[in-house]
Amino acid sequence: MSYSHDTIPVRDGEELDKDRLEYFIRENISDLSDAPLIVQQFGTGHSNLTYQVSIGDWEAVLRRPPLGPVAPKAHDMEREFTILKELHPIFPLAPKPYLYEEKLLSAPFFLMERRRGIVLDTAFPDGFQPTKQVCSDISETMVETLVKLHSVDYTSTKLNEISHPDGFMERQVLGWIKRYHRSKTDELPGLDELTTWMASNIPESQSPTVIHYDFKLNNAMFAHDDIRNIVGLFDWEMTTVGDPLADLGAAMGYWLQADDPELLKRGMGKAPVTVMDGFITREEFIASYAAKSGRDVSQMNFYLTFAYFKLAVICQQIYYRYKMGQTTDERFRELNHFVASLIAHACENARVKR
Repeated sequence: MSYSHDTIPVRDGEELDKDRLEYFIRENISDLSDAPLIVQQFGTGHSNLTYQVSIGDWEAVLRRPPLGPVAPKAHDMEREFTILKELHPIFPLAPKPYLYEEKLLSAPFFLMERRRGIVLDTAFPDGFQPTKQVCSDISETMVETLVKLHSVDYTSTKLNEISHPDGFMERQVLGWIKRYHRSKTDELPGLDELTTWMASNIPESQSPTVIHYDFKLNNAMFAHDDIRNIVGLFDWEMTTVGDPLADLGAAMGYWLQADDPELLKRGMGKAPVTVMDGFITREEFIASYAAKSGRDVSQMNFYLTFAYFKLAVICQQIYYRYKMGQTTDERFRELNHFVASLIAHACENARVKR
């Protein structure tokens, strides 16, 4: 069996029931060939399990929650399916969802369209030598995409029914603090001081918009024929309607730059391409967003501090699952060190404005 450059053989313990899945697909998708179902796995990502499934020329992406117990309200496949169903017609970078099912496999899952392109993470494709201008253009594409998402008119969609923008930031800050304590494993210096500061300095939210809330370079896909053009945006699990600056802050938490601490840059492995010459800095990204959106970004220090904390909690939840034996994925063995680095970075960021 041959594998796409972005897929791997399914990891041990993360296999799908191919017979039941193939029957389900054939019952619900017409005009399929007689070829057998082929299942491959996307090797990146640390949250939901994502697979490529194909029958002949037909292909799709299957998303399901991770193995073992998961945090309350996390990994809601039906909610993500609904988000894509509502957003795809008005924001085509969101992939088209096909089917949702709860009981067929060992966990809920959905199928969505498979898009082809280039995903940038820690390197550019082999043989491609990006210029500083290309890196700058990619940066501005990301800014423009976020601005476009925040301008989407969601008022006639079901996002109204599954989102509660009033009091959004207060719920976020207090909720993520509680999530941290539920998955706590180590004593970290400055943690109590940081959480007290965040709870006491929540800014007044701006007018609500659709927010992706996991907006980062390796959740975007770029065109093969022009790497500066975006052709897809993925991982809509955290999407809601809320404060757009929370989305920008979360994006900046992932947008690393060359002068960041080494553990921050390499906490999840190799440093991302955004540390390369030509990619704009966080400060430049925020300024460009402000210019293109017209929004006041004077309180961004709070949102960025919270973004580092929120990312630390996400990683802590993953590490907790590893330490409790709920997953044996060795990628997570040293994740607690990255959590500590993120908390320290959030503490330092908070002190800047005191």
